[in-house]
Amino acid sequence: MSPPVPFPRRAPRGRFGTEPPPSQRIALVSGANRGLGLEVSRQLAAAGMTVLLGARNLAAGEKAAKALRREGGDVTAVQLDVTAQADVDALAERIERDFGRLDVLVNNAGAYFNLDDRASSVDLAYVSGALDTNLLGAWRLCEAAVPFMRRHAYGRIVNVSSGCGAIDSEGEDCPAYRVSKAALNSYTRMLAAELKGSGILVNAVCPGWVATDMGGPGGRPVADGAAGIVWAASLPPQGAITGGFFRDRAPIAW
Repeated sequence: MSPPVPFPRRAPRGRFGTEPPPSQRIALVSGANRGLGLEVSRQLAAAGMTVLLGARNLAAGEKAAKALRREGGDVTAVQLDVTAQADVDALAERIERDFGRLDVLVNNAGAYFNLDDRASSVDLAYVSGALDTNLLGAWRLCEAAVPFMRRHAYGRIVNVSSGCGAIDSEGEDCPAYRVSKAALNSYTRMLAAELKGSGILVNAVCPGWVATDMGGPGGRPVADGAAGIVWAASLPPQGAITGGFFRDRAPIAW
């Protein structure tokens, strides 16, 4: 593993209980060295946030972060395998040391989308992997992020989900992925209920069928799918939208 790269600066702290301006917000995006996560990082950085670009392969993350810095973004790659508690703990320590705050968490890392599997015959090791990445990976990061957000009574957590994880969605394919995203939706609602009134908003967002490595060709532009995630990551305190499931800023059925 490559040695950690120092963060470029310590962000100024906003007053307790106030909404920090974008230039003071620290955002962490998991699974961000390509595809949807990379575009979310680009859009958050363009809004003025300092973005920590999480990647399992730090070299790939560094390459992606460098490209975004060339565009003017304040972006730093960080080592992050969401299935490794050691990575999550080490990153939390770095954030504490170098920033003392984390304002936005986008749980984007996801995998195990297999159209050929069926619920009666799928390899349970594959199902376990899907749950570890798509559900428990987000859970680990939320548990690390919430104490930072409570400190300033401000936070935005976005769990990148999927319409195929809705309970009433029809389909027999992708059972591991569907079940893991349905579980992520349930976790989103529970965490939102726990944190209601704290200043921390928790929502799930389906980006739609996006033309990425996982989604395959023929989907909508990545920028369009990312826009709804960035919207949820930037919600104002007015209205306190939390515990919702959205696509393109509109509520969709659980």
